[in-house]
Amino acid sequence: MTPPPAVPMPPAEDHVCSAKGCRASAVHAVVWRNPKLHVEGRRKVWLACDEHQQALADFVGLRGFLIEVIPVGALTDADG
Repeated sequence: MTPPPAVPMPPAEDHVCSAKGCRASAVHAVVWRNPKLHVEGRRKVWLACDEHQQALADFVGLRGFLIEVIPVGALTDADG
């Protein structure tokens, strides 16, 4: 069976902040992984605007899940 084709990342202007109720354009990617739920190498991403980047990073960081915060443009197919 052939795997489904990879879905390309939408243009940056379509990236919306993941903070509750925020519809601002995202410029940061908060990359995280919960080791109890996700296999090694899995990278989950929350997108963030400038206003919410620190709060989202702190939220996952306090739980020990934060991997890194990178610009949205630096995301790869392995992220998500």
